Amino acid sequence: MLSPFGARLHVSSAGMAPNFLVAARESVAMFTRSSPRSRFASSEAFLDQFPVTRYSAFAVIVQRFSKDLPAGKFVRSGDYVSIQPHKCMTHDNSWPVATKFFSIGATKVDNTEQIVLTLDHDVQNKSEANLRKYKNIEEFAKQQGIVFYPAGRGIGHQIMVEEGYAWPGTLTVASDSHSNMYGGISCLGTPVVRTDAASIWATGRTWWQIPPVARVELKGVLPKGVSGKDVIVSLCGLFNNDDVLNHAIEFTGSEETMQSLKIDDRLAIANMTTEWGALSGLFPMDSVLKAWMEQKASEHESRLSSTHPRLNKDRIEELFSLNAIKAHPEATYAKNLTLDLSSLSPFVAGPNSVKVATPLPELEQQNIAIQKAYLVSCTNSRASDIGAAASVFRSQGADAKVAPGVEFYIAAASSLEQAAAEKAGDWQVLVNAGAKPLPAGCGPCIGLGTGLLKDGEVGISATNRNFKGRMGSRDALAYLASPEVVAASAIKGAIAGPGTYTPTTPTVSYTTASSTPSSTPSPSQESESKTSILPNFPSSISGELVFCDADNINTDGIYPGKYTYQDNVSRETMAQVVMENYDATFPSIVKPGDIVISGYNFGTGSSREQAATALLAKGIKLVLAGSFGNIFSRNSINNALMTVEVPELVTRLREEFKGEKVLTRRTGWMVEWDVERSYVKVVEKGGRTWGMKVGELPPNVQEVFVQGGLEGWVKAQLKQ
Repeated sequence: MLSPFGARLHVSSAGMAPNFLVAARESVAMFTRSSPRSRFASSEAFLDQFPVTRYSAFAVIVQRFSKDLPAGKFVRSGDYVSIQPHKCMTHDNSWPVATKFFSIGATKVDNTEQIVLTLDHDVQNKSEANLRKYKNIEEFAKQQGIVFYPAGRGIGHQIMVEEGYAWPGTLTVASDSHSNMYGGISCLGTPVVRTDAASIWATGRTWWQIPPVARVELKGVLPKGVSGKDVIVSLCGLFNNDDVLNHAIEFTGSEETMQSLKIDDRLAIANMTTEWGALSGLFPMDSVLKAWMEQKASEHESRLSSTHPRLNKDRIEELFSLNAIKAHPEATYAKNLTLDLSSLSPFVAGPNSVKVATPLPELEQQNIAIQKAYLVSCTNSRASDIGAAASVFRSQGADAKVAPGVEFYIAAASSLEQAAAEKAGDWQVLVNAGAKPLPAGCGPCIGLGTGLLKDGEVGISATNRNFKGRMGSRDALAYLASPEVVAASAIKGAIAGPGTYTPTTPTVSYTTASSTPSSTPSPSQESESKTSILPNFPSSISGELVFCDADNINTDGIYPGKYTYQDNVSRETMAQVVMENYDATFPSIVKPGDIVISGYNFGTGSSREQAATALLAKGIKLVLAGSFGNIFSRNSINNALMTVEVPELVTRLREEFKGEKVLTRRTGWMVEWDVERSYVKVVEKGGRTWGMKVGELPPNVQEVFVQGGLEGWVKAQLKQ
């Protein structure tokens, strides 16, 4: 069977993988009863329940947090499951989530201990509308008895880590695409979207299709002058053909290798597995993690003059003695990749793409002038990052300053990280050198607040994304690098390194992805039986094909970040700005009822639901692509935007229109998606007619669309 996203479902030993809606319907109590709060059994006792021996660490965690599984069922890639996350964090989007929560008929959060609310994205915005939204979120938290962190306390992901909400060995989600960061502390972090968060608030649960797992074996040790940021930037650049798209990642390596990767390095790497296309990035539980947790527990105890409720020595000892998670030595994976850390140099990503990564020595020779530099975001603005940047300035002497004509912006990941940097004297070194401090929060990374890139400017940033237009003007160029490289560039006024790296090998050593054999049948081998069509669901959809000829069109390209946290944007306005950062002429070319088709990994990027709803506002009901970013697929089904993967059609279009590059092209081709036959028919402008089999859209998924999306479906279930 095929999923509605075109991804093949693996067949389990018990038969077909359980569909998330079927599982939910068979256990409607999941929408009404309180979630169990019992303590986990020990890891060994937990694993003894299952005959499976070659389990990955990822699989063990997912098994723990999947609910209503048949007795003896061990989850597999492709299964749809009902998950009950350990924690769920929402940030500035908490008020839209609350609006959905109330609209489905819920009034009381199912498990207040499961929910964490933070304010971090638009903290510089002092407008009446934003302050009112922030006040609404705070009042909701008080009324519901939910943990709340106000603007200025820090970025939600950093708070989840430093306050012990993201806990090793658990599944923790957030309504933000960089939830992957929790994997840096061995917590399986993965993003959900606003509708999922509302479902979790109301029921404690949401749905998930378990992804395939890729193993990334790290070898050697990091050379001096090379950081975790360089590791992930190099991975994004070296494996840039969707090698790990929509996979979960497990990082492995020898004890010596892992000792060279401190927790802050791991957090940066896990954070940017999102940009690599993965749904999570999990590091092992080891002595490095335990030492970090013990250090954090001591810092909290000193700050609070009492034991921290979560990060304390007793809980840490219990975790590592009873609940440590590790992969089986012979665990099998969908893909295996290797990277020799000792062969790395500092890397820089860009411009305007994380998939273009260049060794710093090559880029320095180009003498690329910059106008702005940024040390902000949840990726690289912890105290260690601020200290690394400060050390670059110190190495240049007491009079080292930011270069004339360059603006250098700094913001700590949290108030605790800023306090630590201030105590070490590092924060003041940067400020005295001319850096411009911003409040702890996302700010320029998401394109909000002070210091955005202007037309024609070049910026270098320690953030996680450099999508076109994300950090300001569409006509600016953005590069990504480590804190040290950002600091050195701010001093020189051009992309440069601090001079602490000594080349050890002439080339990077890595191996390309290899897939394990799959027993899944090809489309031609599958049953030709027809799919049942529910009442009120169309048996087919047809329209003229509009071709957006690009791969990796991201959510910033589809719906610009500057609108994302404006909650009063009308559908009319959404229709006018959709695809603005990809092609400003898109709204004037596309008509309601058209079928949009793009290349591969369409919708990669953030968790913003407006990437789907803005296309709907334009009158687009069906989007085709070679492949989709998982989070966009999730948003699509949750908001009733239909998507179908058609790689053969993308190939044919590129053959036909291989001449002049046009961003948005009316092809004159007609397409019909026959839902009943799971078949797409193409009629080219010259009359040639052909087609292809595509993924099935089964009735239990059609029902979500009939109800107008997951929000409507949950509401209908609650009424029943």
